[in-house]
Amino acid sequence: MLRDLAFILGAVAVVEGLVLALAPHRLEQLLSLLTALGPERMRLIGLLALATGTVLLAWARSG
Repeated sequence: MLRDLAFILGAVAVVEGLVLALAPHRLEQLLSLLTALGPERMRLIGLLALATGTVLLAWARSG
């Protein structure tokens, strides 16, 4: 289980690193867009991302 957690955290770090290295300006645009949405809409987006990630992880573990 600890290896799985390390793998997942490493994968997240790789994806975030790619975004920062390849498209820093687009990331700035995305962050300014998110701040303009307001807290309720950001919370909804976060909950949707959480649910999607949970389903993907469960699917990956079952296969």
